[in-house]
Amino acid sequence: MIVLSSATSFLLQTGIWFALICALIGLGAAFYLVRLIFAQSPGNDRMQQIAAAIEEGAKAYLNRQIISVSIIAVVIFILLAFTRDLFTAAGFCIGAVCSMLAGYVGMRVAVISNCRTAQAATSSRESALRVAFNGGAVTGLLVVALALLSVGLFFLICKAILPLDKAVGSMVGLALGASLISVFARLGGGIYTKAADVGADLVGKIESNLEEDDPRNPATIADNVGDNVGDCAGMAADVFETYAVSVIGAILVGFLTLPSTPEAIIYPFLLGGISVIGAIVGIIYVNVRKTRPGRVLVEAVLASALVSAVLYWPITTLLFPATIQAGDQTHSPQQIYLAALIGLLMTGIIVAITNYYTATEFSPVRKIAHASETGHATNIIAGLAIGQHATALPVIFIALAILSSYYCAGLYGIAIAVTSMLSMAGIIISLDAFGPITDNAGGVAVMSELPKETRMITDELDAVGNTMKAVTKGYAIASAGLAALVLFGTYVSELRAHFSQIGGHEIGPFEFSLERPQIIIGLFLGGLLPFLFSAFSLEAVGKAAGAVVKEVRRQLAAKPGILKGTDLPEYGACVDIVTKAALREMIVPALLPVVFVIVAALFGYVVLGGLLVGTIVTGLFVAISMTSGGGAWDNAKKYIEEGNFGGKGSSAHQAAVTGDTVGDPYKDTAGPAINPMIKVANIVAILIIPIVFR
Repeated sequence: MIVLSSATSFLLQTGIWFALICALIGLGAAFYLVRLIFAQSPGNDRMQQIAAAIEEGAKAYLNRQIISVSIIAVVIFILLAFTRDLFTAAGFCIGAVCSMLAGYVGMRVAVISNCRTAQAATSSRESALRVAFNGGAVTGLLVVALALLSVGLFFLICKAILPLDKAVGSMVGLALGASLISVFARLGGGIYTKAADVGADLVGKIESNLEEDDPRNPATIADNVGDNVGDCAGMAADVFETYAVSVIGAILVGFLTLPSTPEAIIYPFLLGGISVIGAIVGIIYVNVRKTRPGRVLVEAVLASALVSAVLYWPITTLLFPATIQAGDQTHSPQQIYLAALIGLLMTGIIVAITNYYTATEFSPVRKIAHASETGHATNIIAGLAIGQHATALPVIFIALAILSSYYCAGLYGIAIAVTSMLSMAGIIISLDAFGPITDNAGGVAVMSELPKETRMITDELDAVGNTMKAVTKGYAIASAGLAALVLFGTYVSELRAHFSQIGGHEIGPFEFSLERPQIIIGLFLGGLLPFLFSAFSLEAVGKAAGAVVKEVRRQLAAKPGILKGTDLPEYGACVDIVTKAALREMIVPALLPVVFVIVAALFGYVVLGGLLVGTIVTGLFVAISMTSGGGAWDNAKKYIEEGNFGGKGSSAHQAAVTGDTVGDPYKDTAGPAINPMIKVANIVAILIIPIVFR
């Protein structure tokens, strides 16, 4: 008993520092991978020129985006400093800066990996797979390491200066900074990449019968730039904030529901630290295993989860006493461990379900491809149907995860399941960033006129990468739904604590009853928000894509030599169009959740509570439907391009290209941007409690 007590005390004192050390190990591993990538050959001069053009466009866009967002961030910082306190405002700045940094560095590494992946594909598929995956792994490790470092260090600093309740409350500012920047990154990058992609496909493939990434297409550089600013930078910022918010949410729930159990605050950090080790094991697995690309990537996720599951057990049983008391409920360490396992299991389940609906090996994608034989309309109908079908299984398993983890340890059990699920972000984001790297590698191979065999390898990896991107979006959405539920529970707990402190009435179970008309009003408003948000996002892509189409048509008409190869396209014109459009169009939808929450709060905390629940429910369905349907549309096109149902140039292929262009803003703009939007709404609601409700 003395030994166990000493071990518990040691973990309580050093648990956060353990997580910080693991984060530094993750950063060290990322730095090592960068050196490995730089050691690879970047290819010939032509390949390096194309990669440099893509990098220049991506850097120019992100620099302008940072300037635009920083102006809004400064305003929010001042408001937080005056309405809350300087520590909350400082947390907002830290979350915003780290979210930007995760996206920016992830983009930089991706653009140095694309030409090296193309060059590696000239020798073997395994070499190309490892270069692309290692490039993505840098982003994955960076995301989890930065999240742990920022949350852990900020918490330690606040705890050393402030009372514990104030220190925990200040963490919400960091969550808001990460979430708000993530919305801008997701929206801006998504508008950029899909406007360029849709414009390039509609004129290049359908009207001019050009191949993917044909250098004669004036929009091809903008398309490749978009892969980096949307899929790399946007996804990195998205999952950084989801990871950081899940850890902060677990800390808040532990503090509010288990005030006499300090271990509840330390445990989320330990889960995150262990999972960094698990991610490194998964990365090593990909670099030593030889098998099909899709299989080795899925096996790496399983290996990472297994390492985490094994190491969670001793940490859980050593940290927690024999039982913990949550209200009138008693929970054992074994139940808390089970909640953590549920999170890991949910990761595998969501990966498997999304893979089924978006991979070319399974029937949903092939149904869309088959429907393309009878025209554009039937392709669209089939894609919409598949996207809506794809919501059923994830939602059923999310409900089961909520029920089982709540049984394990109440709201804290759900928070631990979410933290455990998000702790897998290191390996999952490695898969996601792998996708745009292979996509760009294929573009470099085509524009550099590398042998057909090389392009076949990059095409195969691109198809796998497309599935991996869809899988990781499903993972991000499912985890965001669970995280938002935890934040809603935190909102209710914060309300109780706030009214108790100022001597107001006690929040009872009837306060959020469906019998109250205020709740129904809030549910309607919250249910509306994801639809309105998506409408603005899709409209933005449509307008920008239309401008790209007109520009490409103008260039091809003004310079007929472009298609003959005797004139060079003006790539910069399309880059400029989508850059300006993305920066302009991202502002209104990104600020929508803030406006909705503030307006709802004016009608009372009950209406606001209903709004949060409505946003979570409809947002989850809309996001899953859009991302899965869009991924299926994309791979249906690739399945036809492999020679099925008539192959490239056939009427089925043209219909599939139309479906792909419809699915592009679904899966890469509106759908994934709903994740941070949901959490922004919940975090703003928590922040304004002491400001609005007196």
